[in-house]
Amino acid sequence: MTGPDGPVRLGGPRQRSLLAVLLLHGGAVVSIDRLAEQLYGEEPPVTAVTQVHRQVSELRRLLGERAIATQPPGYRVDLAPGQLDLDRFERLTGDAAPALAHGDPARAASLLREALALWHGEPLADVAFEPFAPPVAARLRELRLTALEQRIEADLAVGRAAELIGELDALVAQEPLRERLHAHRMLALYRCGRQRDALDAYRTLRAALVDAFGLEPTPPLQELERRILRHDPSLGTPGTGPAPPGPVRAALVVGEARSALPALLRIVEPLARMPERELIAVQLVAAPDDVAGAAAALAAWRGAAGGAARTAAFTSVDTAADVARLQTTHEVELVLLAPAGPVGLDLGGPFTDLAARVTADLAVLATAGRGTPGRDIAVPFAGGAHDWAAAETAAWLALARGEELRLLGARGPRGDASRLLADASLALQRLIGVDTVPELVEPGSDALVAATSGAAAVLVGLPPQWRTEGLGAVRAGLVERAGPPVLVVHRGIRPGALAPATAATRFSWSAGG
Repeated sequence: MTGPDGPVRLGGPRQRSLLAVLLLHGGAVVSIDRLAEQLYGEEPPVTAVTQVHRQVSELRRLLGERAIATQPPGYRVDLAPGQLDLDRFERLTGDAAPALAHGDPARAASLLREALALWHGEPLADVAFEPFAPPVAARLRELRLTALEQRIEADLAVGRAAELIGELDALVAQEPLRERLHAHRMLALYRCGRQRDALDAYRTLRAALVDAFGLEPTPPLQELERRILRHDPSLGTPGTGPAPPGPVRAALVVGEARSALPALLRIVEPLARMPERELIAVQLVAAPDDVAGAAAALAAWRGAAGGAARTAAFTSVDTAADVARLQTTHEVELVLLAPAGPVGLDLGGPFTDLAARVTADLAVLATAGRGTPGRDIAVPFAGGAHDWAAAETAAWLALARGEELRLLGARGPRGDASRLLADASLALQRLIGVDTVPELVEPGSDALVAATSGAAAVLVGLPPQWRTEGLGAVRAGLVERAGPPVLVVHRGIRPGALAPATAATRFSWSAGG
């Protein structure tokens, strides 16, 4: 960190934490209450607000009066474009993805090396034990690891297999359940003439996955093993024949309560039959004696669904930790949870913990429905980041189920939401190929409950201030009174493909969102 007179020596952990929280919001305003919560946890002292003001004053003295602006209801840090390493990292990785997808792996590898060179040690290491730090640090590590996997993929594509084996040996030792790293290692070993070692690597991973989760490796990884066994010629030369397996667009369905999981599976089961999609269903149980019964029930569901899913059951005492582990291990883009109890309308406790640990989009079944399911998917849409996540998830569900997608916007004395609904409709058509039915409703929960009464499911994004204000009156009224199942959706840390640039999710938003 540098100030007007060069490198700045910051004070204690509170001062460092305050600056870190402001920086992670990327120039957005952070309320004083939010800062106090991040610095002191869920039970801040009565002097917390005063201490926040004092720390801001000290930072201004060190960094310059204009470094931190006062803007109700809190503060924001003034940042020039590219001033923050995290911004540069996101820009470089964003440029690398299309280069890798469109046949320029050398450029992708160069960009990703430049991005990874910005990292110096563990994220937030000097404030690691502060209340806000652990989930944020975990998300940052996930961003770095994903970029590292992409860089290795690019290096494999330009023929650097021999150079990568030592690095991959170390990485899989650190991340023994990370399937994409194992796939890269298998391919590198095979291209160096080590077929037996490549097959041993697969068997080691399979044993670890079965032991940890009761799950087999993903279908693309199983296919890679079969191609290695038969000496598929296309594996030997980069850039020819079928590509090695990339990440699967996987959805993870987790049940805390066995009674709630079937309702969620009925909604999402068609995802398993979509091309290049995978559905993983997991039942968490409290006692070892319950594992066999839960696994058998899921196996029966899988058979009835045509077998197009992977299933497992295991004991868990920490849902958030186990879900985060499953999501990271299996390259999951969407997590859907059937919780053990009702989702609190204030969204405290378990929901906040889960949202902090899961880096993918997260949809939680708030109510399983009280009537006969209808024939479309409905999304109340106000244009917030979580609303875009709800619309994207709903679009995939509508496409898989062969149903209509309705976007609900509010009428108002100063105009209506039709332009916003049109923007969302155009984005959904371009990126997912789903048409939408726009519908304008009167403000308030009564009209929203009536408008969604005929839906098969309703997906509701979180309001911007959900951490401090919960669902808000309108969304809470819908959850309490809706006839169809309602899922509450939280946007994960990865930038959404659907949202336009002005609404796209970035890490800075999700650190506080």
